[in-house]
Amino acid sequence: MMTSSNLRLGVNIDHVATVRNARGGMTPDPVRAAKLAEQAGADGITAHLREDRRHISDADIEALMDALTLPLNFEMAATDEMQAIALRHKPHAVCIVPEKREERTTEGGLEVAREENKLAHFIAPLAEAGCRVSIFIAADQRQIEAAHRIGAPVIELHTGAYCDAFAENRTEDCAAELTRLTEMAAFAQDLGLEVHAGHGLTYDCVTPIAALPQIQELNIGHFLIGEAIFLGLQSAIHEMRRIMDAARAQ
Repeated sequence: MMTSSNLRLGVNIDHVATVRNARGGMTPDPVRAAKLAEQAGADGITAHLREDRRHISDADIEALMDALTLPLNFEMAATDEMQAIALRHKPHAVCIVPEKREERTTEGGLEVAREENKLAHFIAPLAEAGCRVSIFIAADQRQIEAAHRIGAPVIELHTGAYCDAFAENRTEDCAAELTRLTEMAAFAQDLGLEVHAGHGLTYDCVTPIAALPQIQELNIGHFLIGEAIFLGLQSAIHEMRRIMDAARAQ
């Protein structure tokens, strides 16, 4: 598979809904955020409908499907309820993620190797419905091989450990995590998988990830919504897009 010079940016709007839900009511509106992200140069919108509906709601998914011209990447757990919702809406992409009610955010990658048979049967109807299925996993060879075996065309590598090490100035750990991501992105591409990455990426740490030629898409949310408080959403996305493009051009 050939590498691409074009690096796509998916903007996750979950935490616009988090702010709305903190008080209730209708604002801020995740659909408005999605439209602003499109105007700012996002290539797609990501939304995670959690089992406890802590941020994105069912009504948000309905509204996004009606309003978006960009592709929607629907993040979800591997449950019957979420599968039924995805099959009803048929979004462009479905990303299967691990989910625990007690976690603040997705803490790690999906354990594919241990759940191969279950996940293979789970994703088959989604693929048949025309959804691009991706699996959110750690940069681990066992998990990548398992994702390939179950027929997932796309993986999204969890960058959280790298981002945490970067933020905490753990230089050796950061270098080790970046090496792991680099090697596993190449390994996945050699298997024929499309490679995405995300979780915890910021202006300061995104460049080495964006520079990896095997990675075709980054999904970034919490940081951009946080920066939007100070810069405005479009300006925050413009800056991320600029850094990503500069990294890929090197």
